[in-house]
Amino acid sequence: MPDAILIQELPSGAGEGEVVQLPMSAHDRRRVRRIVEAPDGTRFALALATGTVLVPGQVIHRSGGRVYVVAAALEDVIVAHPGSLEEATRIGHIIGNLHRDLDAAGDLVIALADGALVERLRRVGVSFTIERRAFHGRAPGEHAH
Repeated sequence: MPDAILIQELPSGAGEGEVVQLPMSAHDRRRVRRIVEAPDGTRFALALATGTVLVPGQVIHRSGGRVYVVAAALEDVIVAHPGSLEEATRIGHIIGNLHRDLDAAGDLVIALADGALVERLRRVGVSFTIERRAFHGRAPGEHAH
């Protein structure tokens, strides 16, 4: 197995070339001291500064005409279908009170699937489904106010 390419700093700019996506869950985008293997077999030893958070679209490395980019992996998410602005606000309040982040996509409110959140949404009668999708928000413990 080839040695891993050490990544201590993130390159700036988008870069040009064949894009190789590195699918990562919201949780994994916070784990910046580990080995990551790209679909093409290239290995990266992430050794980024504590507190670094990777975001979908972030370039990790450029080499040989390839650009390695963080992508949001498929994971279990709650997809809420608010019927009104009032309901969307209530959903956001519930998610925020549990210190979870959300991703608004059109008329949908998306959050990482979590038993406590599922129960709270059911209790207030919110219409939602649990689906496998890419989540572009932050992992628990990383929400913003």
